[in-house]
Amino acid sequence: MRMTAKDLVLIAQSAAMITVCSWMSIPAAVPFTMQTFGVFLAVGLIGGRRGTAATAVYLLLGAVGLPVFSGFAGGIEHLMGPTGGYLIGFLFAALVMWLMERFFGRGMSVLVMSMAAGLVVCYAFGTAWFVISGVKGSGAGLAAALSLCVLPYIIPDVIKIALAAQLTRRLRPLTAAYVRTADRNEEL
Repeated sequence: MRMTAKDLVLIAQSAAMITVCSWMSIPAAVPFTMQTFGVFLAVGLIGGRRGTAATAVYLLLGAVGLPVFSGFAGGIEHLMGPTGGYLIGFLFAALVMWLMERFFGRGMSVLVMSMAAGLVVCYAFGTAWFVISGVKGSGAGLAAALSLCVLPYIIPDVIKIALAAQLTRRLRPLTAAYVRTADRNEEL
C-alpha cells in the first residue's frame, strides 16, 4: 500500500479535523465531543483507507502527548484510562466503515449503515474497556457503564451520523476529483 503526497495531505487534513472536533467538548463521565462526527466525515469524504489512517494518526498524536484529545489533553494515560477505550474505538469504527466500503461500495446508504455499525463497535469496545478498568465510585458494572457512557450519547450520536452523512453527500462532489487523483496514483 503505497502512499502518495496527496494521500498524506488528505490524511493530515482529516486528522486535524478530528482534532478540532475533539476540542468541541462538554465535560461528562465520557466527554461529549464531535470526534465521532470527525471520524465519520473523514471516512465519508476521503475513503476508508485514508480515513482509518487519519484516525490512527490522530490517536498517535495524542499518545505522544500532543493536546489533541478533548479538553486539550494528550498523553498515553488518556488512551490507557477508563475512557480510552472509546478513543481506541474510533479506530475500530473507521476500520468497520472501511470494511463495509470495500464490500458494499461508497453509496450513501452504505455509508450511513457503516457509520451506525462503526458507532456500535466504538460503544462496545469503549464500554468493555470502561467496565474492565473498574473506575472507582462509578459502579462500573455493565448496566452502570451503559447508563453512564452509552445511553446519554445515543441521540447526539445519531444526529452526528445524520450531519456527517449530509455533509459527505454535499462535499463529496467537491473533493471527488482530488480523491480520485490520489486513488488513480495508487493504482499505478
